[in-house]
Amino acid sequence: MESKATVLNKVARITLYFWIMKVLSTTLGEILGDFLSMSLNLGYVIGLVITVVLFLVVLAFQLKAAKYYPPLFWLVIVSTTTLGMEISDLMDRTLGLGYIAGSLLLFVCLMLTLFLWHKQEKGIRVYPVTKRSTEAFYWTAILISNSLGTAFGDYLSDNIGLSYLAGAAITAGIIGIVMLLHYFTKLNDILLFWIAFVFTRPFGATFGDFLTKPVADGGLNFSRGIAALITAGLLVLVLLFSMKKDKELKNA
Repeated sequence: MESKATVLNKVARITLYFWIMKVLSTTLGEILGDFLSMSLNLGYVIGLVITVVLFLVVLAFQLKAAKYYPPLFWLVIVSTTTLGMEISDLMDRTLGLGYIAGSLLLFVCLMLTLFLWHKQEKGIRVYPVTKRSTEAFYWTAILISNSLGTAFGDYLSDNIGLSYLAGAAITAGIIGIVMLLHYFTKLNDILLFWIAFVFTRPFGATFGDFLTKPVADGGLNFSRGIAALITAGLLVLVLLFSMKKDKELKNA
């Protein structure tokens, strides 16, 4: 018989499938964000308004749900990656803060969120999440993390001038170091989780740029529609496979 904590859990387990879907979600969010602001020529402010509304709608369903529903959970993740991109672009290009100042501001906001989370909940736990208050902190930290990751990724490509693949290599290296620290040290897993969560955002986003940017800029020049369909299809396939594995594990 399942425990009450398991039945009422609202978020995904932290597995290899989680991180694969996180990367695909960030790639999809990058493409969708560019589609709104550039392909539709709506601009960053209107794009931000649209993504805020979409995020609040799907988040409302997520918060109202009685337990973890994988498609709904990952729909919220995608909305946070898209909104995170719009927030980063608004701070840099509309408000003129620049990626360094914007990153520092977002970093402070993330640290403040985690501090308040730890103080309110007497600790930070990303799985399972069974309380509404914990889930509110969870999604706030995720949104800020995705915004911070976007700003860092844009800093690598726009300020430093790295190619999209070089930026992906750097963030992949950081993620690899985090994995080694997880398996071979006793560093706090929650700290490592949030570091990985931040850096999987630019890692996935660089592949979104690589797919859609012009060849002259180091990309493949795919249309954003085709790139979005490819990424969404991969995300759905991994999600279905992970749901099958979770069902098999539960029935074992």
